[in-house]
Amino acid sequence: MDYLSVEEAIKRPGLRLVLTAGVPGPWGEAAKYILDYKKVAYAPVYQEGGGENLALKQWTGQTSAPVLVDNDLPPVCHWLDLLLTAERIAPRPALLPANAAERTAALGLCALIAGMDGFGWNRRLQMFAPLMALDEPPPPIARMMGKYGWSDEAHATAGEKLNGILAELDRVLLAQAAAGSEYFVGASVTAVDLYWASFSGMLKPLPPAQNRMPDFLRSTYETVDDSLAAAFTPSLEAHRDRIFERYITLPLDF
Repeated sequence: MDYLSVEEAIKRPGLRLVLTAGVPGPWGEAAKYILDYKKVAYAPVYQEGGGENLALKQWTGQTSAPVLVDNDLPPVCHWLDLLLTAERIAPRPALLPANAAERTAALGLCALIAGMDGFGWNRRLQMFAPLMALDEPPPPIARMMGKYGWSDEAHATAGEKLNGILAELDRVLLAQAAAGSEYFVGASVTAVDLYWASFSGMLKPLPPAQNRMPDFLRSTYETVDDSLAAAFTPSLEAHRDRIFERYITLPLDF
């Protein structure tokens, strides 16, 4: 993927999406999948994972990715703000149901996957625990983990939380299958399906032909204990594969 620098992006009108360059970051990939599904064009902007990103901070008020900037409107970086902004920019095809009960269910499941203390959050705590156990953790990792509220206590509870989240996602999929649906909510694709497709890679990435991620990161993602491996059920994996096959361009480009 060809990236603009922050300095170039500031001068450019239109929609710009700040992404962590060179890796399939789950929050950033999900933002891309949402915009691509809606056929919304955007200019990708470079962010260094774990870096100081001083120019980005001056522009957007923070140093992480993804960040969505629409012309002169305030930047949005929270997963929910990104999703709702995409729904505003391109109401059709919708990724949130019009039915209030289904919309509530969809937003709740998205939060379980992408929100604070959700799947991605706790998986990050697990993944980087070996580096945080060093006497002097690498500065980029220490900066990143500071944003996730790293502590020994938080890490100790991450596995139990992850197993509970996966059990709930599996329960929902099985109930939906019994009702004749292949999706998490309702009878068609929603944001939940795209978020799960993205975040499931934190347990089992797509093969190298489809996801050319760095080897060190693939190894980190694939390092799971037996309990977590068992919680990633066949139904969760099959759902992930269906969504990629039907809705997401492969191989991934980051």
